[in-house]
Amino acid sequence: MTKQTDPYVEIRPYNDEEIPAAIDRLINDDEFIDAILQHRFSNHASWFKTIMSPLVKVYLKFKWAKFDSVEAIQLEVKKYLTRTLDTTTNGVTFRGLEKLDKKTSYLFISNHRDIAMDPALVNFALHQSDHRTMRIAIGDNLLKKPCATELMRLNKSFIVKRSLKGPREMMKALGTLSSYIKHSLDSGNSIWIAQKEGRAKDGNDFTDPAILKMFHVEGRKQKIAFPDYIRSLKIVPVSISYENDPCDTAKANELYQKADLGSYEKGEFEDIESIVTGIIGRKDRVDVVFGEVIEGDFDTPEALASEIDRQIHINYTLFPMNKLAAGIEDESITDATRRDLQEKLDALPEGAHSYLLSSYANPVKNVHAEQEKLQG
Repeated sequence: MTKQTDPYVEIRPYNDEEIPAAIDRLINDDEFIDAILQHRFSNHASWFKTIMSPLVKVYLKFKWAKFDSVEAIQLEVKKYLTRTLDTTTNGVTFRGLEKLDKKTSYLFISNHRDIAMDPALVNFALHQSDHRTMRIAIGDNLLKKPCATELMRLNKSFIVKRSLKGPREMMKALGTLSSYIKHSLDSGNSIWIAQKEGRAKDGNDFTDPAILKMFHVEGRKQKIAFPDYIRSLKIVPVSISYENDPCDTAKANELYQKADLGSYEKGEFEDIESIVTGIIGRKDRVDVVFGEVIEGDFDTPEALASEIDRQIHINYTLFPMNKLAAGIEDESITDATRRDLQEKLDALPEGAHSYLLSSYANPVKNVHAEQEKLQG
């Protein structure tokens, strides 16, 4: 298939043969090099960074010359991710993958707390268990710079076009996206997508039925009923729980400003800063739980959303911080947990305290709500 006849060329990840050119574009992207220099030499004078710029390009050309396939890039990412998890967590546990067939492709739908780490952790779990790694849905709101697009498409990410304004453009993009997801699954490539657009900054993990409707756009085109089409996608809900969210105070402050002050002005590089904080920030224990493949008859996106939510909620790991924030006294809550929570609250204006507490308490409420449904 040539680029001219490839209907997914604008959104799909790069193929092996496209990688050298993409790496070359990255190395010659001055904004990308400037970002590296700013991160690595932030305390140095601008003249020093100017001198270093060509040296960084030479270094990257040498270091990245071996990257001639998607697999080579993913193995490099794995090395970095392993080091990051060793230094920012107190252990990561993966559960539920033993129920999944290594030769089958799945549509993984997870709760969404961290921009980069959520899909990275699911992919890491798959790789560690000898499953094929998946393709990752990423919103174009995070790809404002060409270098960000290159980096994501080099690492098996595909683009969800959220910024389109015209109805006709939006419908066309939804059709292409829906078709691409089915095409990927049919060709042996699992997919990861968040249960809703944007992170659950309040800790409330609920699926947006609009995403599930998008899946069925291709099904409608093929005249396949919603329940039958959904079964063919082999949806697996995934629950990701962080004992400590490195972005928690920033999220609470944003929610406070929006609700109590009327508006919140996002900084130009705020999304990038959130990505960096999420990767290098302290996470303590992390738990990733893979649910059951959805095989039942769900006649509407809303009914399907409820089942995804049920699995994500019941598989969510409640840590001592969650219980403390929810006002539950538990023997697992230590003095260190209490100090940690107090430090977070002290870092925020008083009006933002309730938003931070809710972000840790809401998973407790959601787990209890599901348990009550079972008993009722």
